[in-house]
Amino acid sequence: MGAGDRQRQREAKRNAVLTTAAELFNERGFHATSLDDIAARLHVSKPTLYYYVKNKDEILLACVSKGLDMTLAGIEASRAAGGNALEQLRACMQVYADIVMQPFGMCLIRVGDEEVPEPARTELRRLKSEIDLAFRRLVAQGVQEGLLHPCDPKMTAFVIAGALSWIGRWYQTQGSYSPEEIAQQCIETLLRGVVVPAPAKSAGKFLRATKKGADSA
Repeated sequence: MGAGDRQRQREAKRNAVLTTAAELFNERGFHATSLDDIAARLHVSKPTLYYYVKNKDEILLACVSKGLDMTLAGIEASRAAGGNALEQLRACMQVYADIVMQPFGMCLIRVGDEEVPEPARTELRRLKSEIDLAFRRLVAQGVQEGLLHPCDPKMTAFVIAGALSWIGRWYQTQGSYSPEEIAQQCIETLLRGVVVPAPAKSAGKFLRATKKGADSA
């Protein structure tokens, strides 16, 4: 086996360690998960883990970083694909919703920044702010293009990201909805809202009144 093959094999095994750790952090919480727990889930000895990671803090940082990297890369790809502001916003929301239901994305949402040691904590917060700014820009662009109602882009971006982030806290793999169904329903609710627009209600009343008048004629 060549050096390149050995390196790829090591990376694959390290990724397995990180994925398993993220799953356990999501299930039990960071502080309630030990290296022994991770080793047991992987069916390896605890010393074996030290070949791939230094300690639990490094594992946590790597898991959260992967969730952020996936999100930022997905948002960038969605925007690069083109389309109007609403199409790009919908695509970015889809990416975000999908990722927070995956182990690394869920870890990003469920583990608080305060659990990540400095200086990594500051860098992670900076990267998270990039996600927020991406949503703000798309909302502002959508308003400018006349595709979204006039609004405060900052507050609207907070609402969108906050609602989609919360999926990562309540989502359960054994639930009755698939990840695709959850993402679709949440995105449609956020974009369309839950209140029937007043003109539509007025039109409905007019049609019912007209029909009633016709029936009684």
